Amino acid sequence: MKIMINGLPGNVAIMLTRHILADERFELVPYSLTGPEITAAEHSVEGVTVALVRPEDREGRLAEIKSAHADFISVDFTHPSAVNENAAFYCTHGLPFVMGTTGGDRQALVRTVENSDNLAVIAPNMAKQIVGFQAMLEFAAENFPALFSGYTMRVRESHQQGKADTSGTAKAVVKSFNDLGVDFTADQIEMERDPESQEKQWGIPPAYLGGHGWHTYTLLSEDETVRFEFTHNINGREVYACGTLDALVFLGGQIKEGVTGKVYSMIDVLKG
Repeated sequence: MKIMINGLPGNVAIMLTRHILADERFELVPYSLTGPEITAAEHSVEGVTVALVRPEDREGRLAEIKSAHADFISVDFTHPSAVNENAAFYCTHGLPFVMGTTGGDRQALVRTVENSDNLAVIAPNMAKQIVGFQAMLEFAAENFPALFSGYTMRVRESHQQGKADTSGTAKAVVKSFNDLGVDFTADQIEMERDPESQEKQWGIPPAYLGGHGWHTYTLLSEDETVRFEFTHNINGREVYACGTLDALVFLGGQIKEGVTGKVYSMIDVLKG
């Protein structure tokens, strides 16, 4: 499978590129769509040079990329501000993609794919275990609605300083608790992006201040006699790579079956 990793020289994109290079199932397409702030023409990963393609150049260079590397899948770990524009580009040019980038207009993102002949795996979190946790909450919400009615909730999430938006995973978990009867909105999620506070107050190991995802969801009964707390702490980014590779294999199978106009989630990947 030929894979193009978009978002270099971002940390997640670099990590995924290393995994693609080390996995014999995949072949790296040595190009990467990058942001307008990037001035470098190329970036090297494990001794492999990858050409960086800025937004204003990608239309012109796509023919070159397709000519040298036909039938590839794109992986998008770019920036929240680029989500919808990138999806439109992929769909206009028939480029199947796996998108782990959060942010943007998510409903428009899905519509863009469904109104095209393209297909994609789109998920705010590629960590399979976190996705499984979300699936359990969704099951509870479907089968036991209003289970936590009357409970108050506090949500705290900490990510590396460079993460621009509120965690998409936290938003999805909040939605499940809404369906379980909790009155809470996504704008009440408490974000932490300050490394000093993360180390001293949260206890996040210094080695992972530049890459982590710590979440805690606390629920308290109306009379404050019952308390539930759900925590998932991820240090580093390796767990996201494993899920992304699974998503690529899954999407490759759907491509072979001729599926079009379809958006899959990581739940679909796990079931597949």
